[in-house]
Amino acid sequence: MFSKPFIEALGVQLGPEVANDFRVATVPVTVDPLALVRSGAHLFPFAAYFGRPDVDEAGGLGAAWRSEAADGPGRFGEISTQLSQCGIDPRAFVGFSYRPEGGLGTEWDGFSPAVSVIPVLSVIGTRESAELVVVLPPGRSWGPVAQVLSQLTDPGPPATGRTTDLSIESRPAPTEWEGAVANAVDSIRAGFFEKVVMARSVLVTSDVPYRPFDLVSRLRMAYPECYVFGWQQGDRVFVGASPELLVERRGMRVRSHPLAGSAPRGSSEEEDRAFGELLMSSGKDRREHRFVVDDITERLGSLTTSLHVDQVPSLRKTTHVQHLSTEVSGDLVDSLHVFDLAGTLHPTPAVGGNPRDEADRFLAKEELIDRGWYAGGIGWANRTGDGEMAIALRCALIQGRTAVLFAGAGIVADSNPAAELEETRLKFRTMMSLLAES
Repeated sequence: MFSKPFIEALGVQLGPEVANDFRVATVPVTVDPLALVRSGAHLFPFAAYFGRPDVDEAGGLGAAWRSEAADGPGRFGEISTQLSQCGIDPRAFVGFSYRPEGGLGTEWDGFSPAVSVIPVLSVIGTRESAELVVVLPPGRSWGPVAQVLSQLTDPGPPATGRTTDLSIESRPAPTEWEGAVANAVDSIRAGFFEKVVMARSVLVTSDVPYRPFDLVSRLRMAYPECYVFGWQQGDRVFVGASPELLVERRGMRVRSHPLAGSAPRGSSEEEDRAFGELLMSSGKDRREHRFVVDDITERLGSLTTSLHVDQVPSLRKTTHVQHLSTEVSGDLVDSLHVFDLAGTLHPTPAVGGNPRDEADRFLAKEELIDRGWYAGGIGWANRTGDGEMAIALRCALIQGRTAVLFAGAGIVADSNPAAELEETRLKFRTMMSLLAES
């Protein structure tokens, strides 16, 4: 993957070790960002990939700089301040949990309420070019990193076709989850809140260990229109392919792209169009979608000089599901960090509910699962405040032979529990079909 002369020249560019200072080198390469991660993830406790291959993507190994926030409502501001003051420009991988206190179960150990990591080695690529970024913190010598680079080889295409036996356990049981949805409908009709997103999970156990970043590679191939991600923390890897952008900041420009309201894809062009037309004309789904758009518009309105909101939703089609989609964009009044913008928007009614506080109190009592990073955020940011964060959807937490999958459905006054259960099954297909082949 990297020749000896290339590695030697990189060492010269980094220069001698300097006390109390980072050394950074950036060079053009032809390396696939995800190939870097698949080749070297086993050598580091931390590894990550995030991106859309048709736009922008990055893969990273090792932690040259890491910032973790304490739990609580100040976590977004804490990370944005620390990242702004880190003193180096390379982009950081960033992630945060759904709830301010983070994941409560041991399965989420190591996944902080909010975190940013600048890798030791990263490849950042666009459709036109890619570059390798090396960051050595104070006290880190070049020799061991050079040795790692010399060991990396092209991993080739991900392995497929393994014969695997899977066992599947719903968490909670489907009938129990339908009961919770029925309780949500009753609460909405009683006027306690207008919408709530109820999530559930399934535990999928294989007879052979999963290969998480091979799975990420196959997600990237299968869902090029989505934000594909993999975040390795020790022996656990959080992977997914999310269709939904929480927030993006480029300079003074801000953008969000909420989705709410779902329908299946058809087996033929005619059936697919019919499903889409039904979704566009569904009063239930249009109300569910409107809650999300109005909330984001209100929260960004005071932060922008102008805000453009699509007047009519469009259809966003992914491989298994199509959604109602509306883009919201504008020009910022002040140069807010993307992490601060994420804190303003999260959780949107697309993953929480409306009104936010009332829905959240209901979820804390009735949802019966630990979301961890599911429906939180994942992406990248830099110290100047630019960045891009997707909502962590269509995802799984993988450890060895087990994978915990997550999905949710938006509940409103006329929701049907059996139909909402079927919607979550539809969303599980993104990951389930690939797990069966990995």
